[in-house]
Amino acid sequence: MNWRFWESITYEDYVNIAISIGIIFFTFILRKLFIKYIFYLFLKIAKKGKSDFLNYVLTSFEKPMRLLIIIIGVYIAIGYFPYLDQENELFGQIISVSFILVITWGLYNLSSSSSLLFMKINDSLNFEIDQILIPFLSKAVRVILIAISFSIIAQEFDYEVSGFVAGLGLGGLAFALAAQEVIKNLFGGVVIITEKPFSIGDWIQSPSIEGTVEDISFRSTIIRTFADSLITIPNATLSNEPITNWSQMGKRRIFFNLGVEYGTTKDKLEKVIEQIRSYLENNEDIHPETIFVRFSEYNDSSLDIMLYFFTNTIDWEEYLKIKEDVNFKIMEILEEENVSVAFPSRSLYLDQESHEFMKNFHKNKDPDSN
Repeated sequence: MNWRFWESITYEDYVNIAISIGIIFFTFILRKLFIKYIFYLFLKIAKKGKSDFLNYVLTSFEKPMRLLIIIIGVYIAIGYFPYLDQENELFGQIISVSFILVITWGLYNLSSSSSLLFMKINDSLNFEIDQILIPFLSKAVRVILIAISFSIIAQEFDYEVSGFVAGLGLGGLAFALAAQEVIKNLFGGVVIITEKPFSIGDWIQSPSIEGTVEDISFRSTIIRTFADSLITIPNATLSNEPITNWSQMGKRRIFFNLGVEYGTTKDKLEKVIEQIRSYLENNEDIHPETIFVRFSEYNDSSLDIMLYFFTNTIDWEEYLKIKEDVNFKIMEILEEENVSVAFPSRSLYLDQESHEFMKNFHKNKDPDSN
């Protein structure tokens, strides 16, 4: 049987087989030459033109283009191969699906650069897309791409997509019941996007967590704590909690009470208060609008001076430096005026009868007193 098969092959068949193999071989060579010279030539032109977006488009489609060249080569080679029909329906469907996958692959890679894409949109349309939307939009674009590709591929094989969608509708209730937490987190993410209580890079604080927002996804928000650990919080939890966004501060508050000894005279107390207030009002690091330095109350063991003001900076390190400088200056003013900081103390006063009683008590208790 095999012998008869080889006898049935004509000279023309051998030539066509050789041509097919040669085309595939040439395709692999062309693929290397294209990537090495032509493709990288386009990349150099894009870099010289300082077009970051075009540069990323080319990079995103580099690997898909390699596959596309092979697909085209195989398609042409099959046209010469004597035992395979280029017009075969299944073969045509496979080639069509291959083209769809190549395009989807390139667009999927491109969608990972959503930040650059939306920056270009901002520049051209003159409206601002909040940073918090970019991760959601990026993931949404990818999901849409995959869904469209799946539906087109299904239609290529004559599968009725509408029936599949109807089937999903029938199973929607069961799916919703099984995925309640996922749906809650999804709607929590929608709340975070629409209300914008924070964005990526913001320092936030809630009853559950405090730290810097690193990423926001459909299900959860990733926060880096000040201990440098990453914590993932479900959006449903975070959207139902009160959130303090410290990054939205325009200035940072310093508030404390300074207690001085009760022996401080009125003149010295007034002078200390005036010097501290004057220092804060002339300090470039202190916000000028709200500065309070007042003798506030008589405490148990001190005369309290209330200090309430704001720093211009919200940076934590700069804030601590300014607070330290203020403390040192207050210490210097107190030393110059010979005023001491009070510490918790309690004085005990005895009347004459109590004094005599304690004297007799100690006298009777001391054996040497006799």
